[in-house]
Order: sequence, then structure tokens, then C-alpha cells
Amino acid sequence: MNRKSFLIVLGLLTIMALALTACQPETVTVIETVIVEKEGETIVETVEVEKEVTVEKEVEVPVEKSVVIYNSYMSDPAPREADAQIVSMFMENNPDVEVIHSTVAHEDFKQAIRAYLTASTPPDVLTWFAGNRARFFIDNDQILDISDVWESEGWNESYPKGFQAMSSVEGKQFFLPTSWYWWAVYYRVSVFDELGLEPPETWEEFLDVCQVLQDNGKIPITIGTKWRWTAAAWFDYLNMRVNGPQFHIDLMLGKESYDDPRVRDVFTYWQDLLDKGYFIDDAAAYSWSEALEPLITGDAAMYLMGDFIRDNLPEETVADLDFFRFPIIDPSMPIGEDAPTDGFFIAANSQNVENAKALLGHLGSVEVQTYNAVELGRLPTNGDVDRSIFTETQQKGMALIDGADFVAQFYDRDTTPEMADEGMNAMMAFWDDPSLIDDLLADLEAARQEIFESE
Repeated sequence: MNRKSFLIVLGLLTIMALALTACQPETVTVIETVIVEKEGETIVETVEVEKEVTVEKEVEVPVEKSVVIYNSYMSDPAPREADAQIVSMFMENNPDVEVIHSTVAHEDFKQAIRAYLTASTPPDVLTWFAGNRARFFIDNDQILDISDVWESEGWNESYPKGFQAMSSVEGKQFFLPTSWYWWAVYYRVSVFDELGLEPPETWEEFLDVCQVLQDNGKIPITIGTKWRWTAAAWFDYLNMRVNGPQFHIDLMLGKESYDDPRVRDVFTYWQDLLDKGYFIDDAAAYSWSEALEPLITGDAAMYLMGDFIRDNLPEETVADLDFFRFPIIDPSMPIGEDAPTDGFFIAANSQNVENAKALLGHLGSVEVQTYNAVELGRLPTNGDVDRSIFTETQQKGMALIDGADFVAQFYDRDTTPEMADEGMNAMMAFWDDPSLIDDLLADLEAARQEIFESE
């Protein structure tokens, strides 16, 4: 009996369509259906057969990532770790973007930033300070207009007006403020308790506290002036307490004279502290962080510093730390406080503008600012961050600023870089030899006239 076999291939190959595919031969197993006529009957049978066919197969081809270059001055241990984590969060949310992240020592960054911004290919995103320090680069057309980012991220609604104002020039936004912190006189609670001292509110009470501490073998005030800005904090507060915050800001803007008798009065108060030996000896030998050691050991009782001081202290010291408002000298004067605000900007010559804007959107987000608040105690600028997350210490710091009549940035942020350099050099010379004050003020006035008349 003759037998006809009819081969019908009914096997189906299911292939996932992928973005990156290639066609290539491959041996696969297919199912064939065989129809057999046998003894007058048609019988359908299925068999598995291996065949070489051409199929589409996923090919592992690496995706080329675009980049954004980010340079940061967050070089202290805790901020550096948090900064790295924030960058990781961004890359997880943007897997097609690689962040080239460099961390530069804080003081070195301040010196290097002008070179960064004059380069043909600068970093795209940089950390920096609000106030005159940012305005200087804005006026030199070295910072990119990011008004579109403010609009797309909704920051014009979620950021308080004060933070909007410090970021804007002629109605356009150039800066992204992301965190701020208060300055105050920090002190060791156990040392005060041991000697029966209360946080002073007036200058007279402050001098009494210093004297009691000194009489009991304690250093009243520690400070490291190797980096000059720590001394500048004393000028800021003394000037605001003696002459009021408006005079202080007008001086910073070059509208008042350094040889004004009111400025001379500021140094008189300062000299009194130096003459009485209330500061640590040889302060210029120490950086600000090195000068923490006597505070840690309890040999020193007080330190005028920003709230970031807590990032650099052992946990047991932080637990024994509190702060008070810089004492009032003239109660008729409005209260001024320093609350420096940090943030970010995009270089005008950025080569990766869209990625830089995306990174800024991340840095200004509720998610990132909440992270910084929880991990570092940084106070956010984004008004949508849940305020209930803040500690008692943070609430106290916010209340301190809430009670101020005026909030300044800081000496070297509120005046021009050139004037800040001249001023801080004079402060260090005064620290070494207070008798030079009249000559120093005359030199500062000459510098003020030259610097501000040239602008």
C-alpha cells in the first residue's frame, strides 16, 4: 500500500521586540504536524524537529550615556557622604545620564571657581553661595539663566519670596538656593552648669560669663582663624549689634565708609575681648575645625559658628551642646542675623545644559531637601517640605531667625570678593595687633573707593 506523507509546518516562534536587535541564524526546536494516510484513514501526528532558522534575537549592546559634570565643595565627611548619595539617587532615576562628580576641599573650591567659570568647558553644575558671591558671577555673564527650570519645577510657588528674591536679577532666576543654616554662639551645657552660668542675652551679661569662665580656668571663646571667615563672623555680628543691620548691609554694598566712626566703634568692642584674653591663644594657628578640640575636651566653653559645627563633633559633644543668640549690645537697634544660604547654579558655558537642568530639578526637589534635612539637619528652602520632621534644635534655630528683623548672608557673601579679601586681611592684621586699627580702616576706605568706583 502506497503511502503519501504531507509535511505541514505549523510551529510558531514567539520573539520579543527590543530596541536593540539583530538578525542571525540559530538552531531551534519547532513542532511539525505530519498528516499520514494509512489504511484509508487520515491520521494527524505531531513531532519535534530541530531546524536552523533565522530569528531576531536580543543583542547585548551597551547604551551610551550622556553626562553632566558636577563639582561640589561639600568636602566635610557627613555632607560629602550625603552629596554622593544624592547623586546616586539622580542616576537611579535617570539611568541614561552619568554624573561626573568631583568633590573639592571647601577653601580650594573658593579659589578655583573663577578658573572653572572662565574655562571653555567648565563643570556644568557647581555648588555656591547666595548673595553677592553669586551676583558677582551673574553680572559677569558666567551663570546661566534658569528661569525655565524655576517655572517647570514650580519653585515660583513652593519657594518663599525671600529665597526667590536672592536668586533673581531683573526678574530672571540664576541661582537655586537649597539649604540655609543659622549662626549663633554655641556652648557646652555641662561647663555652664558646673559654674552656674545662664546663656547671656545682653553684652554685659556676655562679658560677665566670659570673666567667670576665665576665672575658673576655662577658655571663654575658641576660634580658628587660619581661614579668615571665622573672624569675619565677629565683625558681622558686632557691626549689626552696634550699628544695626541696615548700616552693615550698606557698608557691604560700598554705600558707607570704613573710616566712619561707627566702624571704629565696632573694633573697640572687639578689642576689649582681645585685651581681656577671652579668645583662645594663637587662633591663627588653627583652622575652624581644629579649634573644635578645646570645645570637645571642655577646656573651652563657647564658639561663634554656623550650625554645621555639629557635623564635625562627636555624638557625646553634640548631646552636650546648645546655642544662644549673639548678645544684644544696643537694644534700640533692629536684630540682624547671619543665615548663609547655599545652593547651585549652571555655568553659562555648560556643555550639557539639559542634563544640568535635570540635575538642578533633582537638587531642588522635596525628596532631596527632605533627605538633607533628615541626614544633615539642613533647613530647606522648598516650602513643600514637611516641617514636622525637624528636631527641637532645628525648631529653635528657625525660631532664632524668625525673631530677626533682618537676615544677612555673611561678610564675604554680602560684599564683593575684592572687598571681602581686603576686609578679612585687615581683620587678621587687627587680630595680630589691635593698635593698627586706624591705619587699617584708612586702607580699607581707600580700597572701598577704588573697588566700588570701578564697578
